[in-house]
Amino acid sequence: MKSYWLAVKAIIQNDARQSLLLRRSNINKRFAGCWEWPGGKVDHGEDFVTALLRETLEETGYEIEVIGFAGATEFEMPSAHVVLLCMNARITGGHFRLSEEHDAGEWVAFPDMGNRLLCGTVGDFMRRHATNFMQNEA
Repeated sequence: MKSYWLAVKAIIQNDARQSLLLRRSNINKRFAGCWEWPGGKVDHGEDFVTALLRETLEETGYEIEVIGFAGATEFEMPSAHVVLLCMNARITGGHFRLSEEHDAGEWVAFPDMGNRLLCGTVGDFMRRHATNFMQNEA
């Protein structure tokens, strides 16, 4: 029987209402070349907010503050079921830099997210979130 993992993603927006996306580098075994929000797996004994702060700092160099819950989804990996929590966040400090897990980072408007190669089931969630965001802004 597969175990369950908890993962987190930060939906960081700038003043122009764009979201920070990162492109997975070739070092990744899965979804290299796909775009995603910063985040990752919650370590054993770690709460999800601490994990999100740590993962975002590791992947982007940014310190963030969680400002709300955006949604959740789930997906399968070869060794586990993954439950993914997506949180709205804002930058509170730091300077942008990429980890080796990613080879590019860009601020992308929600209407343009659908033009990106997004990661699997998480990409489906990202497209739905972008659509809902645009409908709520209208």
